[in-house]
Amino acid sequence: MNPQEMTKEREKLSHQCDICKMTFSNQGNLTVHKFIHAGGKQYHCDICGKSFSHISSLTSHKYSHTGEKPYQCDICGKSFTHKSNLTRHKSTHTGEKPYHCDVYGKSFSQKNSTFFPQIHSYRRETSLM
Repeated sequence: MNPQEMTKEREKLSHQCDICKMTFSNQGNLTVHKFIHAGGKQYHCDICGKSFSHISSLTSHKYSHTGEKPYQCDICGKSFTHKSNLTRHKSTHTGEKPYHCDVYGKSFSQKNSTFFPQIHSYRRETSLM
């Protein structure tokens, strides 16, 4: 590696955290990293004071105060505060059931990791009686 390439490589990681010595390619990444050491919650709700690590989380949280539901179903008009809820809702219109249970041979529109194991253990227990 020639001297110019070595200088460029050093510059890539020239922003170092003074707390843990981790290095970053730019000042912005270092600034975001430093919030980990400060508790990680730099965004505060001006209504209730709750703090968040990401601006997107604060934005979503503010909907709970304003009642705003910016994600609307183009089929039925129902609105949601989170895009993921709209996506899940749309499967009620399409009939799509991408989650298949191999134990019972049924398909479902939603994956519910806490519910299905309970059903399976409950049905197994009752079928043994």
